[in-house]
Amino acid sequence: MTDTIDEAARYRAKMAKRKALQDAAVASRTIAEKGLLIVHTGAGKGKSTAGFGLLMRALGHGWHVGVVQFIKGTWETGERAAVAKFGDLVAWHVMGEGFTWETQDRARDIRAAEAGWAKARALMDDPKIRLLLLDELNIALRYNYLPLDEVVGALKARRADLHVVVTGRNAKPELIEAADLVTEMTLVKHPYQAGVRAQAGIEF
Repeated sequence: MTDTIDEAARYRAKMAKRKALQDAAVASRTIAEKGLLIVHTGAGKGKSTAGFGLLMRALGHGWHVGVVQFIKGTWETGERAAVAKFGDLVAWHVMGEGFTWETQDRARDIRAAEAGWAKARALMDDPKIRLLLLDELNIALRYNYLPLDEVVGALKARRADLHVVVTGRNAKPELIEAADLVTEMTLVKHPYQAGVRAQAGIEF
């Protein structure tokens, strides 16, 4: 019994110390709100999924949100069907025409990316939009479909209350440098490697 009491006392002391450190860390952060530039990149699955998770969180708070998809085609996805239920809180634009290996037409891919970027700029200028997801923009930048300096410059110059999420593999160093939050998804294991195709409800 004494050992149990001592163990509980040690645990309380440890957690009290942890709480004091945590409270001090929170108190040292003086910026209450700031529009963030968030980048999800890396070879692992989950970059767009994480972006849509943020989108759902924002919608839960009643925010107006925007989505511009740069590469993925117009097939029906679960996330698009889900957010459609939020009505005019969501501005969703599919500007890509499929993966680059499907179109096999660089000029066409560039035109689609340029149209997507024009739509993104319009949504960035819309004061109602509080979170904007630029899905697979990193791919468009990787293949030089868009001028990197212009894109990064516009993202850095966005209005102060706008959160922007950029997804896709191989984020450019300049974008990473400009970002407030960067997460790299690491591939450890994927069912595709074992012969499992993309599945509704999991990949789309």
